[in-house]
Amino acid sequence: MTLEERISSFSSLGEQLRVFAGQPDQLHAESRLQAAINAAEKENPWFTRNVIMHAIRYWGNSLHKPGLNEWLEPYQPAIGDERPLRRVGVVMAGNIPMVGFHDLLCVLLTGNHLVARLSSQDASLIPVVTEMLVDLESSWRNRIELTTAEIEQPEAILATGSNNTSRYFGYYFGKYPHIIRKNRTGVAVLDGRESEEELRGIASDIFTYFGLGCRNVSKLYLPQGYDFGPLHTALSVCQDHFHHPKYRNNLDYYKSIYLVNRTRFIDGGFYLMVENEQLATPVSVIHYEYYRDPSSLVSLLNGQRDQIQCVVARNEIIPGTVAPGETQQPALSDYPDGVDTLAFLLKKFD
Repeated sequence: MTLEERISSFSSLGEQLRVFAGQPDQLHAESRLQAAINAAEKENPWFTRNVIMHAIRYWGNSLHKPGLNEWLEPYQPAIGDERPLRRVGVVMAGNIPMVGFHDLLCVLLTGNHLVARLSSQDASLIPVVTEMLVDLESSWRNRIELTTAEIEQPEAILATGSNNTSRYFGYYFGKYPHIIRKNRTGVAVLDGRESEEELRGIASDIFTYFGLGCRNVSKLYLPQGYDFGPLHTALSVCQDHFHHPKYRNNLDYYKSIYLVNRTRFIDGGFYLMVENEQLATPVSVIHYEYYRDPSSLVSLLNGQRDQIQCVVARNEIIPGTVAPGETQQPALSDYPDGVDTLAFLLKKFD
């Protein structure tokens, strides 16, 4: 397939996803996608319909021809060159819906053969979406292999998992060219001058996907004397999380732990805020830490770069960061862990 054919097929897939997302309560020609959503809800209690539709809307909006061409332009002419098919294994995570799709996209657009090991937590959506892609361009049929078993004889590996599983990946796949990703999280830097809209954006950054994504904000950096009132008001827009059974179980559990251990916390009703230097948090808990000035905070964040996926702040505080409300709308060039997946796949492997 030519690069243009690859791009066109993904662009057409994006159009189908946009149409589906725009008419969620009507009958669709893509009833198999609706069936996959129903199956995913049963497989993984964290995958509610709203959560899944958020992912579908994101990919529908991301897969359009102008955006794809702009993303791929810096990789020309290498990405358009004909090359032997390489068997690239992708070990997909299952923390949020279709989280492995970016790797799938990178492997196929670079003209390689995809061997994807599906997560048991997200085993329904990716197969149906790839079926839709094959219907649009039949040549993909011989370039896509989905499995729940071990990946055999890969020529390169992309693997995403926890800090624990990354050690297994390193042992098992270390002899192949690889990108192995570990746990990361998002942080936000506030200065108390955020607008209501920006604070609502912070709420989205924290609670979208129930906070399970690597781009979700789990830690807030706040100035001394910060007034929590406006923030609590903004966070309340996500209070429906309280009614999700697994989320509520986490909330009750950690509240009990903090009470028994006499850990001071702020009770937001459906979330707990704890002053803590650690970045990662359990579901329903938000860590916060005070800072004296943004310049010293930059040094602190740079020292934790290998644990941070993205930093949210207004440009007035720290330039070049993600704007509030944008963490779950990354550009295609926002590579996980900051490692350029396309550049890796276009390299020569000895």
